[in-house]
Amino acid sequence: QVQLVESGGGLVQAGGSLGLTCVASGITFSSSTMGWYRQAPGKERELVAVMRGAGSNYADAVKGRFTISRDNANNTVYLQMNSLKPEDTAVYYCNAAVPARTISGKLRYTDYWGQGTQVTVSS
Repeated sequence: QVQLVESGGGLVQAGGSLGLTCVASGITFSSSTMGWYRQAPGKERELVAVMRGAGSNYADAVKGRFTISRDNANNTVYLQMNSLKPEDTAVYYCNAAVPARTISGKLRYTDYWGQGTQVTVSS
């Protein structure tokens, strides 16, 4: 059974920092692409940051302020958020894109999601 358990959300003033943690179980963590997404009220879920191996990518809105990292030994992915802005307010979700080969040999990814953690930035 796959589980992604997030923690670390909360309320912070603009300019402050928060760190999110996601612990995964039931997947081959080291080969999975791990990411953070967020969804604000009335908006679609959007990518925040993603990490495959040692490489990472960020949404333009968070570049230079957020840092994604992972600890493969402990099946954990982190999101350090600095210089937070009110527009960062959202529910943040941990995502695991788990690769597997089909019978024909093609590579496909299956997405798993955490339950989400609320981040609220006050102005």
